[in-house]
Amino acid sequence: MATTIHNIEILRAYLSGVLDRADHHAQNVNEIALAIAGGIIWRTTDNIRVMSREGEMKNVLWLQVGAKTLCFAYNHSAGNIEVRDGSVQGTVITSFNNSTSLSDVKIFFENL
Repeated sequence: MATTIHNIEILRAYLSGVLDRADHHAQNVNEIALAIAGGIIWRTTDNIRVMSREGEMKNVLWLQVGAKTLCFAYNHSAGNIEVRDGSVQGTVITSFNNSTSLSDVKIFFENL
């Protein structure tokens, strides 16, 4: 099930949860997540959706840019935020972690 982000309060709650979890369990993405969030807000052309289970928003987000759907998901094994084509099972397009430069994040979103 997915929760649609209709307003800034829902987005803020989602980002707070992601950052809190990253600070405890995924410190290698706790900084870059903010830059990615900015790129998502900048480039979305439709509603942002996030995975929900039992009323809680999880670390999976879908972004629509024109006709293209991108899925952002945390890969626990690799310790990266992966961008996948269309779905959680989609091909990995790129990945981000705290060693990714802000310039690389900007270029990725700019080219969508």
